[in-house]
Amino acid sequence: MTEFELKLEIPPARLASVEAALRRGMTRTQRLRARYFDTADRALAAQGVVLRLRKEGRHWVQTAKAPGSRPLERLEHNVVLGNQTAPLPDLSRHDGTPVGERLRQALKHQPDAASPDLTLVYQTDMVRLTRIVRARGALVELALDQGHITAGDRTLPVRELELELKQGQAASAVALASGWCIWHGLWLSSVSKSLKGQRLALGQDFGAAVGAEAPRFPRHASGRGVAAAVVATCLNQVLTNASDVAAGCSAEEHIHQLRVGLRRLRTALQQLEALAGGWGDQGDAWKASLARVFRALGQHRDRDYLLGKLQGQIEAAGGPPLDWQETLGALPSAAESVRSPAFQQALLGLIGFVHAVPDEGKSAPDDTSATSPKKFLRKRLAKLHKQVLAQGRQFTALPEAEQHALRKRLKRLRYLAEFAQPLFAKRKATAYLAALKPLQDALGIYHDEVAALLVWQGLSGHDPRALFGAGWLSARREAHVQACQQACDLLARQARPFWD
Repeated sequence: MTEFELKLEIPPARLASVEAALRRGMTRTQRLRARYFDTADRALAAQGVVLRLRKEGRHWVQTAKAPGSRPLERLEHNVVLGNQTAPLPDLSRHDGTPVGERLRQALKHQPDAASPDLTLVYQTDMVRLTRIVRARGALVELALDQGHITAGDRTLPVRELELELKQGQAASAVALASGWCIWHGLWLSSVSKSLKGQRLALGQDFGAAVGAEAPRFPRHASGRGVAAAVVATCLNQVLTNASDVAAGCSAEEHIHQLRVGLRRLRTALQQLEALAGGWGDQGDAWKASLARVFRALGQHRDRDYLLGKLQGQIEAAGGPPLDWQETLGALPSAAESVRSPAFQQALLGLIGFVHAVPDEGKSAPDDTSATSPKKFLRKRLAKLHKQVLAQGRQFTALPEAEQHALRKRLKRLRYLAEFAQPLFAKRKATAYLAALKPLQDALGIYHDEVAALLVWQGLSGHDPRALFGAGWLSARREAHVQACQQACDLLARQARPFWD
């Protein structure tokens, strides 16, 4: 079966109110003790596959799970084992199922793939309070889990509310989750208990930052199918990094990759709206919320760049150290930005859109996107390509604002080209994307130093020591302008449109 489940993290101060709200209907309490298994080299975890034995009341159940094709969707197969004494895992129990096939694929390189050596990696002990509710014609199970995960001598507390769709449309579960987020200050997380357990076993607080991936969809996909596949790919990057940032991760790479994911998602919302048949009444709110979080996280990125890179370069060139504390002030909390209700509503709304579109690119009966995706994307790409080349020819003469606008337009062109790749020849698309990179890099360096120059010039008004840095950055400016012009000229010579 395919499982659609939303997991919401609960801040400690809101736990009592969440439990009280859940108990306003008919509830059931159950203790769940689970044991999770993997090979010594974590072959299952590497493929996102989970193998679990869980005691539910007096009965044991063996479960295998694997990632589905869309965000927060998983393949799942359960086998009830009955009242046994600590049974051992047996892969054959899942034979003949989609998730069983994923299990075998993940273990195919093991020395004994038919019967691999599985070890206990971590355990969970939860008290689950559940309630079935009807929401917009769907049946959704609400499950409040309180307990802990144990791996060796390490322990991690768990407080989360899961919403699992039992019957009906995913949009109904999404709408219900939106309400709980608003009422109780909860936030969406894609970090499952199994993933928390894997990290705990490795002694890690957070996972690695996740980069962008190319969307996957068949060439016969409808317009809405293409748009949904692109949004789903962007959401995977955003959700994974946002989950860790919301949990307190402040690592530079996580914030960078979250910003990349948000930029890609914003490009998709801007460029593919007509192809998707519109984003509905909430489209403008989604765009505004994503932009606010992007800007807030941008302050963290700028701070890291100024203090972690440029200040060091200036001091290496003979410049004096500076006291940045008063000048820069306090940064907005990255975690609070991601947890904000408006941002959570945007994420949930986009998840609802993705799951409202039939899988495999099949058109829905009310699909209004009659335009051929290939024709639509070819037209958009050609327009952006032409604009980039036209601006690039006169880069040195452009006002600074238009030079920055070229950088943003180039990023839109790059992301749209990546989104369109499955519809065109891969080799040509790859070559085109490679041709964009030199200009993207040159513009990035130039823009960063222009922004930094303004900071150093502002600081020099009350700290004369900043004059060295302002002069150093000013002296580099013309060289960067010329490097950008050369990269523009190179792009005009080398970039061959792959959509013709």
